[in-house]
Amino acid sequence: MATGKRTGGRKRRAKPEPRSKGLSPAETAGDVPEGARALAEGIAADGGTVLGSYRDPFGGHGVVLAALPLDQVQPTPFQRDASPAHVKRLAEVMEKTGRFLDPVIATREAPGRYWCPNGNHRLEALRALGARAVTALVLPDREVAFRILALNTEKAHALREKSLEASRMAAALAVEQPRRKESEFAFEFESPVFLTLGLCYAEKPRFSGGAYRAILRRVDAFLDLPLPAAQEERRRRADAVMALDAAVDRIVDALKGRGLRSPFLRPFVVSRIDHTRWVKGDPPPFDGAFERLLKAAKRFDPAKVQQGQVTAAAAFGPPEDAED
Repeated sequence: MATGKRTGGRKRRAKPEPRSKGLSPAETAGDVPEGARALAEGIAADGGTVLGSYRDPFGGHGVVLAALPLDQVQPTPFQRDASPAHVKRLAEVMEKTGRFLDPVIATREAPGRYWCPNGNHRLEALRALGARAVTALVLPDREVAFRILALNTEKAHALREKSLEASRMAAALAVEQPRRKESEFAFEFESPVFLTLGLCYAEKPRFSGGAYRAILRRVDAFLDLPLPAAQEERRRRADAVMALDAAVDRIVDALKGRGLRSPFLRPFVVSRIDHTRWVKGDPPPFDGAFERLLKAAKRFDPAKVQQGQVTAAAAFGPPEDAED
């Protein structure tokens, strides 16, 4: 049997034996779990049409393939906004081919109401074309709707989109499941960085989160607090990031006033004040790290920066969502 090996201090994932996981083709049509059968009945009551039910070939979970009334299907309320350009391209392809071949994923939230954690662009394209129905893989497991970051492979998420979605999910879950801890949703949120940056983006849409992402990766972590309390702590942490960003804003404005121009200008400033990248061993605590960063920003002298220094740093390429 294959065993995991360590490479560079990390455990290498064991390679599974061929044809050793999941169900056989015949088994996918076996007894469908009760949850899927009940779901099929609900879909029919909503005016949808069940096209088939099966067990997914990897995990054996029940899935219902159905045609749903399009007006009953909405994106999850915490996911990113659809890109008009992407919707337009999808609509043009659908109209030209006369086919819709990629079912969306949906969960039944209430009678006549479905959430779609994966497929918002396809939904909007169908709406733009005046469609009446959408084919969907409807799942009886409602928690799947909160796994949007893992499921949504339709269009790559930018840092801003991931952060806003994670933070919106956290707010929704804090109301729905207030006794559960933030750390219990590590898979759904993917990274604690997104939870903090999401609040920053909500406050400042043109926020350059990419400049602070590396710092947060070192000092931020999932909180072992009930979600409502974790939301309060996230707000406090976001305020600390925004205070640092305001100080960096002043430095960037001063550098621009001296004629310096570069998409790497803000990341350059942040890298010059960032002490966390030199820390060995355990990462510094969040509060201590940002207090020190803010002091370093206030001491920063823009007059000592030369264009050549910024140009040399830019050779490594600007991070995601760097400003012009």
